[in-house]
Amino acid sequence: MLEDRRLAVLRAIVEDYVSTREPVGSKALADRHQLGVSPATIRNDMAALEEEGFIAQPHTSAGRVPTEAGYRAFVDRLSGVKPMSTPERRAIGEFLSGAVDLDDVMARSVRLLAQLTRQVALVQYPSLTQSTVRHVDVVTLSTTRVLVILVADSGRLEQRVVDLPTAVDEDTIAIIRTRLLAAVAGQRCSDIGQRLESFVDTFAATERPAAAVVVASVLELSAERHEERVVTGGTSNLTRYGDSFSVSVHPILEALEEQVVLLRLFGEVTHESGVVVRIGHENPVHDLQSTSFVGAGYGRGDDVVAKVGVLGPTRMDYPGAMASVQAVAKYLGQILGQA
Repeated sequence: MLEDRRLAVLRAIVEDYVSTREPVGSKALADRHQLGVSPATIRNDMAALEEEGFIAQPHTSAGRVPTEAGYRAFVDRLSGVKPMSTPERRAIGEFLSGAVDLDDVMARSVRLLAQLTRQVALVQYPSLTQSTVRHVDVVTLSTTRVLVILVADSGRLEQRVVDLPTAVDEDTIAIIRTRLLAAVAGQRCSDIGQRLESFVDTFAATERPAAAVVVASVLELSAERHEERVVTGGTSNLTRYGDSFSVSVHPILEALEEQVVLLRLFGEVTHESGVVVRIGHENPVHDLQSTSFVGAGYGRGDDVVAKVGVLGPTRMDYPGAMASVQAVAKYLGQILGQA
C-alpha cells in the first residue's frame, strides 16, 4: 500500500518523466515540486518505491523512471478524469458538429483526437448490431433492378443494388417498401432476422420472388461488416516516441493495420467501465505490450454503440489522454443522438 507521501513522490516522478523523457533524480524532484520534505527523505521514498517495483533505475548513476506498476498506481489513484476547459470543450463540439455525414464525423474525430493527445487515435464506427433501424427504402432503378437502402439511428447508411428474379411494376415495389418499413422501423438491427422470419409468406404469390430478394438484401445490410469498423489516425506520432518502446516500432505499426487487433483493444470498454486504461502487459495483444491504451465507449444514453481511444507509449500523459478520450466520446454520443 502506497503512503500518501510516497504517492506524491511517485506522481512527481511520473509527471517529470512524461514531460522531460529523462530519468528523474531526487534533487530535480526537490527543486521542481513542493513535496514538503527534504531531499534526503525524497531519496528514502524513492528507494522504497524502487524496492516495491514502482520505479526503476535504467542504468547506474541515473535517476529513476516509472515502471508499468508505477504507472498503474498513478492512474488508479487519480481522483477522476479532469474535465477539459470550457474553451477546449467548445472547440471540440464546434469541430465535430461541422461534419456533413457519418464518414466525416469519424474522420474528424480521429484527426482531432490524434491532435489533442499526440498519440495514435482509434475510432470505431457505430455498431449496426447495437443500432436500430430508422428507415428502409426500396428505389426502382428498372423493372428488374432496385436500390435497397437501410438507415440506422447511429448514422450508418448501407445500400445495395439488387437484381430481381422477374420484372415487377412500381406498385409492387411500393407495397414491398411500405410493409417492410412498417415491419422493421424502430427495431434493433440484431433483431431484424427474427422479425422477418416469415415475412415473405405474407405477400401474394406474384409478389413473393421480389419480396424475398429485397428482404435478403435488408438482412445482409443489417449484418455487421468488419472491413470498415475502426479508423485510425496519427500513427506518425509513434515515431516521436521511438526510444520509449522496449521493442521496435514496426511490430506496433503492423498490429495497428489489423482490424481484429483493434477490436481486441476495445474489447473491455463498456459504458459502465467509463474510461479504461490498459498499461503495457495489461494489453491483450502481444505486439502492443510496450504501449498503453486509453479507451471509452460512446452512444445514446446507456447504449454503447462503439468505442474510441488512443494508443501510445507507456510514458503517456494519462490525465490528458483520459480527458480527451472522454470528451470526444461524449460529443460523439451527442451527435448520434441528433442523427
